[in-house]
Formats: sequence, structure tokens, C-alpha cells
Amino acid sequence: MNTKSRQAQKSQSVAEALTFNVAGLLGEPVGSIRDLDVGSPPLNLGPDLRQGSGVVGQLRLTRTNRGLLVRGTLATSIEQECSRCLREIDYPLELEIEEEALPTIDLASGLPLDTSAEPDVLRLTDHHELQLEEEVREAILLAEPIAPLCREDCPGLCVVCGQELGSGPHDHPDADIDPRLEALRQFRSPAEG
Repeated sequence: MNTKSRQAQKSQSVAEALTFNVAGLLGEPVGSIRDLDVGSPPLNLGPDLRQGSGVVGQLRLTRTNRGLLVRGTLATSIEQECSRCLREIDYPLELEIEEEALPTIDLASGLPLDTSAEPDVLRLTDHHELQLEEEVREAILLAEPIAPLCREDCPGLCVVCGQELGSGPHDHPDADIDPRLEALRQFRSPAEG
């Protein structure tokens, strides 16, 4: 392997969006690698979900005999509401990307390739660009938590007054206990008094 090929393998480029021109990598031998640093502004995730920060991370593109293998780890955050205390939080997400991307245009002849045999495979554009916005959007939607928490030990809200339970004493008497559950009082631990 010559010095130029080694430098090409180690080269890193920064992408400001989730679109990468990969024509040069497609022209290289099988096994060639490109490492990319990703920095993208927040994506449009629809009316019910918003990102708290852009997408950052690293991708590794590997030339295969069919196209490209795309692997990487990306990070972002989404705006959520804590399921216990209802505070607004930026919930961090780590996204794992692993996709095969195949060309739509033959690099040598410039003729369109038949894509009907594999309609669900990620395809490069006619200009040999890798567009990952839809894959990242889907990864974010799949990683959205069902019940996000601001912290693991979030005590939640008082069912009587609605104040956060960890905020100190509340100015109301303890709720009356259902008489059917009164027998459970005897099971208190000695520390509770």
C-alpha cells in the first residue's frame, strides 16, 4: 500500500450536515476506509418531538465490493418531560448506525443501476452522495424513551398538593388510609418509627 493510500485511509473530514460525498471512496479498492467527524444541526422530527442539541459523533465508511458499509456512534439530545416530576429536560441519546449503502449509478459507465432487487437498501444519490438524515431521524425516534427521568432517583410529585416530593415538608396532613389497608401499618420498618 502506498503512502497516498495510507493517508487517505487515515484522513478525517468534518461534515456540517448528514450528507457526504463518497465518489472518491467508491473509486478506491475494496477495504479502503474513511473516518468522518459529524456535526449536524437539529433535525426536523415532527410536531411532537424536538432535539435539544445537534447530532455529533464519528462515522467509519468502508468500501465493499458492492458499495459502502457505514458504521458509527452519534450523540444528540431530545426535549422531554420527566415522567415523575414533569420538569422539562434534555434527554441524552446515543445512536448506533450500521447500514450498507449501495450506488444508484455505475461509477465507471455513469449508467443507472437496477435497484428493484433490493428496494429497502440505503442508496447513494445520483451524485454519489451518502445521505443519512432519514436513518438518523429513525434512530432518534426508536431511541426515544417511554418514560424519561430527569434523574434515576427522581421522587416524583406529591399526589395531594402536586409539589415535588424531594422539596421538603408539605403543608397538608397525610392522606387518610383506606381502612382495608390499615393492617399494613404494622409492617413498617424500625427506622421509619
